Amino acid sequence: MHCTAVLWALCLVWRGAIGLKTSRLATLGLLLGTIWPAAGWANTAEGSLQNCWVAGLKRMALCGQVSRSLDPAQPEGQRIDINYVVVPASARQKRPDPLFFIAGGPGQSAIALIGRVQPLFARLNYFRDIVYVDQRGTGKSAPLECDTADRLTVAQGLDPEAGVARARKCLVQLQKLPYGDLRHYTTPVAMADLDAVRVALGYGQINLLGASYGTRAALEYLRQFPQAVRRMVLDGVAPPDMVLPDALPVASAAALSALFRDCSVASSCNARHPMLAQRWERLLASLPRRVEVIDPANGQLIAFTLTRDLLATLVRGPLYSPALASGLPFAIEEALAGRFTPIVGLANPAAPQGRLGIALGMHLSVVCAEDLPRSQNAPAQSLFAESIAAPYRRLCPDLPKGELPDAYYTIGPSQSPVLLLSGGLDPATPTLHGDRVTRALGAKARHLVVANAGHGLMGLGCASELIFQFLDAPTDAQALKVDAQCLSRIPRPPVFDPGRGAAIQ
Repeated sequence: MHCTAVLWALCLVWRGAIGLKTSRLATLGLLLGTIWPAAGWANTAEGSLQNCWVAGLKRMALCGQVSRSLDPAQPEGQRIDINYVVVPASARQKRPDPLFFIAGGPGQSAIALIGRVQPLFARLNYFRDIVYVDQRGTGKSAPLECDTADRLTVAQGLDPEAGVARARKCLVQLQKLPYGDLRHYTTPVAMADLDAVRVALGYGQINLLGASYGTRAALEYLRQFPQAVRRMVLDGVAPPDMVLPDALPVASAAALSALFRDCSVASSCNARHPMLAQRWERLLASLPRRVEVIDPANGQLIAFTLTRDLLATLVRGPLYSPALASGLPFAIEEALAGRFTPIVGLANPAAPQGRLGIALGMHLSVVCAEDLPRSQNAPAQSLFAESIAAPYRRLCPDLPKGELPDAYYTIGPSQSPVLLLSGGLDPATPTLHGDRVTRALGAKARHLVVANAGHGLMGLGCASELIFQFLDAPTDAQALKVDAQCLSRIPRPPVFDPGRGAAIQ
């Protein structure tokens, strides 16, 4: 999932394209270039779809909105507009079941991700409409975000206390908005919105693809509207009972340990970075200390105090992507030598959030209501426990929280095929969650694990083709038997050594 710098202490909780950051999609395929016929679209229950240009698309799309009650229990009260974009199928005889994409975070705008995600759906889009819905609290759907993040320097972004202060100020501002009652942005309410979009567009059954937090949302849609789901893909499984502040520190520590383990057994990496785990412990033992780094945004020298928690935050971001993590051994060695610019550069905490940021208010509305009340406190022995969980513990008590149905945390058998994708090196949604959700969903669920992948698989290797085959298969049995061997051949990227100007094989 990409992250907002409004709260740097929260930034890397879902960094990585939750996102995930929806996943990093830096190697996307060809952009769509076909022109679709605009004729043949009827008015929806909410009015007419309008031709529109969307950032990241090379062709015109259709934009619309549905009006929804802010508080479902008060239908005559405050209303909000749920905005969506339809990228229509190119074929004249299109399939009746579209694909709805659900973004991660929580807090990402699905519409903002169109330019990065849509190329992955090129084949699907020939016969099927692709629908992007900005979940309430994100994008243009009653957004719960503040606009200060793009102006932060690296030094400001690396100050956790200042980050918490900015977040509190932002939350006060958000709650003054006409739609700023944070109790009404939970996942169950948002999935009722999604179904309202389906109805407004006149679709019967739909296909869903959820990424990172979007998998939690998709599971909730399946719980509420099982008859409306034809097939579903869950990429980076984050079920409702995952309890993010507790689960993420454990998963992050496991991903870092895997990096050290893999380096120790790869002769080339071990030769260049021997005893990397022990050297990492030496680095931790040297903290806190005052350090100087070159700001990657402007080349200026800045100074700040580096603590263990802050170092944990810096290394966690690259772990989402094995390609970025390949630079961590070098960055750790440089830090041991007193040069911290590489490790800060890999994390890039001051990168502008652009259109891929996390809406802080929506993010906290979900986590504070759905996760933190069930927290048992993250294991103290985890290096990442304090940096991940502390901001939630400090901010959530002061926020109003939505109510959840008792069945929300229960996953029952699915009557529709579900394809689950997990990365064996994922620091956010490790394979254990995919395993147990697969068992709960039953015989119509299949879990694919890519041992050397990180967070988010749909842009990796043959994954987009595999998703197409799963969704396009004529029968459920064929969908569940698609050949996935191509994913097993994906290697961990070799460690990167800038000093030698090449990757070490």
